[in-house]
Amino acid sequence: MSAPTAKTTEASAETSSVLQPSCRRTAAHALTIVRDGVITGEGPTTRGRIHFSRALDADDAAWCARILTVSAVEHQPVSRAEVEALFEISDAAAERTDDGRFDDLLAKAVAHHAASESGLPVPPRTVALSPDTDIESWAPTQAAKIDTKVLEWLASQMRGKRCINHRLTALVATLIGAAALPLAQLPGMLDMGML
Repeated sequence: MSAPTAKTTEASAETSSVLQPSCRRTAAHALTIVRDGVITGEGPTTRGRIHFSRALDADDAAWCARILTVSAVEHQPVSRAEVEALFEISDAAAERTDDGRFDDLLAKAVAHHAASESGLPVPPRTVALSPDTDIESWAPTQAAKIDTKVLEWLASQMRGKRCINHRLTALVATLIGAAALPLAQLPGMLDMGML
């Protein structure tokens, strides 16, 4: 077995530092690197595995979860830039093979951001974004508790989305109301009991 080249070691160190955020701004940047990997099928988040362009797999969802829960940001609320990067990842993925983990993460990140921006208490990210934590155990369930500007921003993010995240759609419908959602998503809303 040959020793790693200086170039390979340097690339690994660069990937580690970029994907180990030190604050919410660098976490949002790291998520854009995941997005780029989803779009092209190449890059630091896809090294060492087969990854098709415009596909989101379990490893991509795991990258997002790791980035969002590093110790440097664990006790800070999810930022708008981080949520917007997650929306971009969702939009970039034409095919998904992550068993719904990314959609769950996105819904929880949106709820965490919306609640914290509205002055409501939120649990640490490692708790709130965990696949083992039910979103209903901590997320706000009424629009009256969410700041109007946050609701307007969230409604604008949901309009025109081609990928329907049923968990997020149900959360948004609860917070904003069905009137804010695109008509194309309403048929899926009727089946919310199956979520």
